Amino acid sequence: MKVVAFNGSPKRDGNTARLLRYALKELEAAGHETELVQVGGLPLRGCLACGKCFERKDGRCVNETDGMNGLIEKMVGADAILLGSPTYFADVSSEMKALIDRAGYVTRANGNLLARKPGAAVVVNRRAGAVHAFDTINHFFLIGEMIVVGSSYWNVGVGLGPGDVETDEEGIATMLTLGRNMAWLLERLEGGGRA
Repeated sequence: MKVVAFNGSPKRDGNTARLLRYALKELEAAGHETELVQVGGLPLRGCLACGKCFERKDGRCVNETDGMNGLIEKMVGADAILLGSPTYFADVSSEMKALIDRAGYVTRANGNLLARKPGAAVVVNRRAGAVHAFDTINHFFLIGEMIVVGSSYWNVGVGLGPGDVETDEEGIATMLTLGRNMAWLLERLEGGGRA
């Protein structure tokens, strides 16, 4: 099965990407295909609330200019999704928010295309605010009728400078457990299917 992780940090190899890779490492060890997609730093526009996705029902956002439809296709094509973001003013990055809003509308407008897929949030913070960012991502999963995968603690790591999360032993352990939990769930879904 395929798991796609979306890095909402503009830093390709920053703390968010590093934590996502720890979870993906466990999924790969369990035999799952993984992909890490860079979202942070892309010129993604927020949702315009135009409602065209509900009118057209073609699985696409009407705004074809910024690559969002390719990201939505990756989400729909994945068996499970990880959404990772740094904490910016107690919430997700603007690129992650654009992905959540636009993918949320498009997938819901087309019969809840993400329903029953496993999803997990991964958040990095310097000191505080991560719980709100974590909730933002999980609310996207819940309204999309997805299965939220947890770990031994909130899926949060602590770090400010590049690579700081490498010293957060509990954060790393949380990501490894998250990867194993998602692998376990995927194995059960693969055996019984997603009806």
